[in-house]
Amino acid sequence: MEYSANDVKVAKNMQIFVYLYISMATFWTYDYICSLHAEWTFLLRSRWTKVKALYIIARYVPLSIITANLYLAMVPNEDNNKCLTLMNITTLLSLTSIACSECFFVLRTYVLWNTNKILLIVMLSALFVVVVSIIIIGFTASVTPYSTSSEIPGCHRNTDSFSFSIPFILMFVFQLVLISLTLVRVIQSWRSTNGPLYAILVKHSIFYYACGLLLSTVNILAPVLMLPLSNFLSYFLPEGFEVCILSILATRMHIHLWHMDQHADGSDIVAWISMSDMSPADRAV
Repeated sequence: MEYSANDVKVAKNMQIFVYLYISMATFWTYDYICSLHAEWTFLLRSRWTKVKALYIIARYVPLSIITANLYLAMVPNEDNNKCLTLMNITTLLSLTSIACSECFFVLRTYVLWNTNKILLIVMLSALFVVVVSIIIIGFTASVTPYSTSSEIPGCHRNTDSFSFSIPFILMFVFQLVLISLTLVRVIQSWRSTNGPLYAILVKHSIFYYACGLLLSTVNILAPVLMLPLSNFLSYFLPEGFEVCILSILATRMHIHLWHMDQHADGSDIVAWISMSDMSPADRAV
């Protein structure tokens, strides 16, 4: 049986797509096993709050997204409407996960700035704009099913790589603002205490902010630098690396702060500035 050049290209892209998501599932599982004790200690000993609900959503939704995308890529499907519905579901799950993960960084910045309500409103409004932009881009992308007649199963979404970079440019700017606000607090703390700069950077969770900013940078540049796979990468990156890695960064930061809060004495609690200090009701987040 003869295959067209387009069939060969599609089959190769779908194969890479499956490999990438399998590797992402492996990475998520590895991270989960490594943090199993710390995570279940937090889940069992902390009481139920809104922050804990955010944690559960941000932590476990990416696994369902990975599973759904593997299903889309590997199961034959000739119905374009079904493809579109399944794609929309995974997009909604991705948006939910990204929003919940970013909320941890927003709350962390909010606490670092002494629970400034105006700053919180501005940050949440900016996050809302980013989420809405991703909705507009994600739900206007075209979806193309590949039938079993061409022996290429699954659903594939085509979209312009530049338009798909727009939400990540906005997210990059948003994360740049968050890390800038955090650095301002780092400098203020460093000047007032004259302590080691590295220790202050660690206490203010700057590593997690920096990794999130680097991730958004990769999402912007990768489709441009790898033009032969630009359409394919513009689909994998937002629902692959962005969702999974951002989730791991946000939830690991929260677990780290929660455990530090549990083991710190009175003076150390102020130094680590746990998100459980946001209000008396959230003291045992």
